[in-house]
Amino acid sequence: MIKKSILSVVALSLSLCHLQAQTQWKKVSETLVFEQPPFKNCHASTIVQTQKGDLLLACFGGSQEGKNDVVIWNGKIEANGKVNPKAIADGKAAGAEQYPCWNPVFLKQKNNQLVLFYKVGPNPREWWGMYKTSNNNGLTWSASTRLPNGILGPIKNKPVILSNGNILCPSSIELPNGHWKVQMELTDRNLKNWKAIPVDTGSAFDVIQPSVLFHGKNKLQILCRSKQGTVVQSWSQDNGKTWSPLSKTTLLNPNSGTDAVTLKDGSFLIVYNPDVPGKDWFNGRSKLRVAASKDGRAWEDVLVLENGTKEEFSYPAIIQTADGLVHITYTYDRKNIKHVVIEPSKK
Repeated sequence: MIKKSILSVVALSLSLCHLQAQTQWKKVSETLVFEQPPFKNCHASTIVQTQKGDLLLACFGGSQEGKNDVVIWNGKIEANGKVNPKAIADGKAAGAEQYPCWNPVFLKQKNNQLVLFYKVGPNPREWWGMYKTSNNNGLTWSASTRLPNGILGPIKNKPVILSNGNILCPSSIELPNGHWKVQMELTDRNLKNWKAIPVDTGSAFDVIQPSVLFHGKNKLQILCRSKQGTVVQSWSQDNGKTWSPLSKTTLLNPNSGTDAVTLKDGSFLIVYNPDVPGKDWFNGRSKLRVAASKDGRAWEDVLVLENGTKEEFSYPAIIQTADGLVHITYTYDRKNIKHVVIEPSKK
């Protein structure tokens, strides 16, 4: 009886500690950004803060993912949290049929130029990389430029600007045989010279859609979606030139996209689906959480974003803005994009 009581006290203490950790993080707001979306389905949002301080959001939308009418939509998040989306990129090629667009990703350069990367193609095994730029905070965009052969650009998550000024794009390849491989893509600030850097090509892990974390002194970490039931990682000690063998983290991954960010205080956040893997990729996306870490290895859930049953809450994007707030966008059951603002823990 005494032993049972002690165990109960320990369990209660652990539960209270976990609750206290969660209460350190607070939702400031949460909004579905589209009131009357001009598309039936949307997915794969990206978010960026402009030089003016505005927040821009982009996603792909159309009748259904993979259909030829799917294009890239973009808009400013207004004071009321809403976005008036406008189509800014499509999959039309001169003299050819229109292909679907996929996975827009924003980058803000140090000179404040905005870059919007995206994919065009019939499917993720045959798509190619494209980008547009804006020099007026997203009011207008340049013509589309196709990336070099063998370069896809950031597949889902934001590029990072390295200490030497180069840009590192977290990319990946889905092979025709069903195997997935991560490759990092390095370029200069003018997006002219590109180099693909493979990551653990002999690994049995199937991994795509990495995000990049900074650990100081040229040390980087990537966190990847996998088919193997957990978020998978790799480390670089030389500013992304070479990468360690892939290994599992303690975070669950039901074959669903994640995104992570290095905060101003040097700690890390990841947004992920915490379910165990299902038989298909669309299982296990009904719950969405935020986890925090101080070292990139030990992670603790700090906030529940969604706790559904059969819905799809997926493909998060996360940034920290100049005021220190954290902004997260994600697919809301394929019908909308949700924007959540959270205040970092003071702990």
